[in-house]
Amino acid sequence: MKTTAAAPVTIISGGQTGADRGGLDAALELGLPHGGTCPRGRKAEDGAIAPRYQLREGDSAESNERTETNVRDSDATLVLTFGRLTGGSRQTAEFARKHGKPCLHLDLNIEPTDDAVRRVKGWLGENKIRVLNVGGARESESAGLQGAVKDLLLRVFR
Repeated sequence: MKTTAAAPVTIISGGQTGADRGGLDAALELGLPHGGTCPRGRKAEDGAIAPRYQLREGDSAESNERTETNVRDSDATLVLTFGRLTGGSRQTAEFARKHGKPCLHLDLNIEPTDDAVRRVKGWLGENKIRVLNVGGARESESAGLQGAVKDLLLRVFR
């Protein structure tokens, strides 16, 4: 099922490799609306972000600007990692606190997949989330995270 209520969820992210792209890939496969703000020049660690990801460029090439914009423009943020919050993932959670937005962090190394699916579904429903920002570690820091995030979200929204 593609909805948590009457309307489909829109998934947004900054388009970086890893968790961001996993969220966008799930949206594309499910036919969910997607978007978000990426750095100026569509900059990511693997080069330019592909045009299939319908992202708008921010005013800055810095990742902090796009991270805060996506937190602010969403109803809530889901942060997915292999391990504890560090670097940009921690910054994402801090922006959610700053803007008073719900934020759920899941360490996919310790959270069994079935439990993670149940937790995300419950959290989405409890918070009546229509625009979900997906963030977390980049692929170079957490190999395999992009696929894990995509698989998790496919299970959440099917």
